[in-house]
Amino acid sequence: MTALTAPPRHRLRWTVTDGLTLIGRELGRVRQEPGEIIAALIFPAVMVVLFGYVFGSAIQVPGGGDYREYLMPGLFSMVTFSAVMGVTVRVATDASRGVMDRFRSMPMARTAVPFGHAGADMLTGLLSLGIMVGAGLLVGWQPHRGLLPAAEAFLLIAVLRYALGWVGVYVGLVVKNEQVADQMVPLFLPFTMLSNSFVPTDGMPAWLRFLADWNPVSALTAAARELFGNPGVPTGDVAWPLAHPVAAVLLWSAALLAVFVPLSVRTYKRRGR
Repeated sequence: MTALTAPPRHRLRWTVTDGLTLIGRELGRVRQEPGEIIAALIFPAVMVVLFGYVFGSAIQVPGGGDYREYLMPGLFSMVTFSAVMGVTVRVATDASRGVMDRFRSMPMARTAVPFGHAGADMLTGLLSLGIMVGAGLLVGWQPHRGLLPAAEAFLLIAVLRYALGWVGVYVGLVVKNEQVADQMVPLFLPFTMLSNSFVPTDGMPAWLRFLADWNPVSALTAAARELFGNPGVPTGDVAWPLAHPVAAVLLWSAALLAVFVPLSVRTYKRRGR
């Protein structure tokens, strides 16, 4: 009996087992590429130094407070949204090199491959997040509301990153070309910059502020600032995602999963026909 012929009650177990195997494969590939590990170690620290010290002296925090404490939740959000870029490139690379075709020829659950890519990215993303947390602590950032709210903030970050990983899976399956996927990476950067991650949205033109306020990056940043007790928590008459950032992040995560999990699985299956 295989994952393709198993009764319905056993398919979930097959999917989870095969998915965990593929997560192990992705993590093993990261270990074999030291350049990727070095970049994951250096990039977060560079972001903290670049934005915290170079831009920090020129930006005023709404309501006062240290800019580096205002900044760190935004950098956590930026690293979280890098999931789309990283997964897109890895999935497109596997598709262009025939790895996906070999997976389809094996007796394994069809949902295991996208599940493996999304799950592996969430685990490797925790490494980058941990490094950035360490860098933030070194430059003076810290949570102020205690252990439980901080844990809730990191859980929100992990949930949204997992949902964004499925977006990357779908885009990578559609692109199917690693060169095109590499060229698409810079297109995601403005999405992270058009938010409240690095500067307040109050000074933006009305139409641009609307886009920034409803950007899931802004919701995650606002939620993290609220749960960590960092400066910059929105007050007064603000857009709904900023007034209720935790609920907004959960709704964004649920919506992304509801849309891109079935799209990714369906696209993966159709590519094999």
